[in-house]
Amino acid sequence: MIDYETFCKIHDCHDRQGLTITQTARALGLHPQTVSAWLARPRFEPRRSPPRGSVLDPFKPRITRLLDAHPYSAQQIFQRLREEGYCGGMTVLRDYIRRIQPPRRPVYLKLHFAPGECAQVDWGAQGTVAVGNTRRRLSFFVMVLAYSRQMFVEFTVSQTMEHFLACHEHAFAAFGGVPSKIMVDNLKSAVLQRLAGAAPVFNPRYLDFARHHGFAIAACNVARGNEKGRVESGVGYVKKNFLNGLDPADFSAIQAAAQLWLDTIANLRIHGETQQRPVDLLAQERPHLRPLNPNPYDIAQTTTCAASSQFRITLDTNRYSVPASYAHRRLTVKAYPDRVCIFFDNQLIARHPRRYGRHEDIEDPDHAKALLAQRNNAREQRLMLRFLALSPDAQAYYDGLEQRRLNARHHLRKILALAEIYSADLVARAIADGLAFQAFSAEYIANILEARLRALPEAGPLQLTRRHDLLDIDIAPPDLNAYEVNDHDPE
Repeated sequence: MIDYETFCKIHDCHDRQGLTITQTARALGLHPQTVSAWLARPRFEPRRSPPRGSVLDPFKPRITRLLDAHPYSAQQIFQRLREEGYCGGMTVLRDYIRRIQPPRRPVYLKLHFAPGECAQVDWGAQGTVAVGNTRRRLSFFVMVLAYSRQMFVEFTVSQTMEHFLACHEHAFAAFGGVPSKIMVDNLKSAVLQRLAGAAPVFNPRYLDFARHHGFAIAACNVARGNEKGRVESGVGYVKKNFLNGLDPADFSAIQAAAQLWLDTIANLRIHGETQQRPVDLLAQERPHLRPLNPNPYDIAQTTTCAASSQFRITLDTNRYSVPASYAHRRLTVKAYPDRVCIFFDNQLIARHPRRYGRHEDIEDPDHAKALLAQRNNAREQRLMLRFLALSPDAQAYYDGLEQRRLNARHHLRKILALAEIYSADLVARAIADGLAFQAFSAEYIANILEARLRALPEAGPLQLTRRHDLLDIDIAPPDLNAYEVNDHDPE
């Protein structure tokens, strides 16, 4: 059997060069009969060998029956054939199954929605962002109106229920109304359980929120994200267009930038599916939206906990203060996305901005004032008891201090400090003297104490002189005329 190149050489030697069969056979090293046989053929036809048998051949009808009965995997069919005596490998079996049953690619129906009929929601996440003294995962909530493709985006650092509901309300306010239904996937904030063939079990909190605002909940089937493809595309669009290359230094700046992006790019672009701007279609869809409920819905996450001995409650590792009188008491904590409200017996006792750092201490200075005043009063009482123990006249002296001095407690502390220096008897006598002299001041008491301890010099002996010249001095009698009264002088 020759190849195609040799076939071409044979015809070239004979047809173009004019060689005989013998000369061609000698030139190409072939047998003359071989040259003659291939010259008789106008085109090259390789020899077809009969197909070889396969170890899989006896089992092919069985494989076909199994695939017709149920969409078994190649591994499941391999296990069954092994039990029936198949000794081949997995690769030849998989190739045969792929040949007789090509993979099924999903085919989707194009969904159409009337104005105001439906909105689709989903969460997205990308990277982390600095928040306070830590970093948290950056999440974003997306709601897309199914008819107009108007998009709402809100960034958060948590996907808990209070944030989920708050984002809904913010989206309704941005759209100017509420759609008839909202499509969600099986996230736990909306759907607690979803089994094939059974009705979904909705989160009762989300169900109550839906009744309050007047929309129905439509849950997608399990692993059928295509049913809410509009919001799936919206999440991808946020990542590829807004977040791509964005490195925010702080979480506080993201939402303002996202709103600017929505107002100038996302909702003003020509949508690839509708070939219109979402903001223009929103003007047609808004009259079909349900009006907003004027009564607010309490979206807070409510928990109960006991305040610590330092009059603090803990939420997400952060500590928030309450009035000191509520230490060790059971309190109700309502956590909103932007604030934390603390109640006792349905009475609001504390309110703080919610913080999203970690292990922060948030204190209201007024909460400790009562405890500080109580401690100051106790300290003052102890000082008063110590002062009254100094002398029986201490109470009368303190009354005089309060009448004469604006800062009586200041003088009381100074007198107590003197009592640590001088003996109790001296201090008691000084207080009695101060009361007798009506001298009400710590300085008077200090002067009395110092005066009583000051040592006076002893009197020396009287020295008499013995000089006669000094002892015999004659002194003239004084002239008293100056003291006589003149009767003619006026008195």
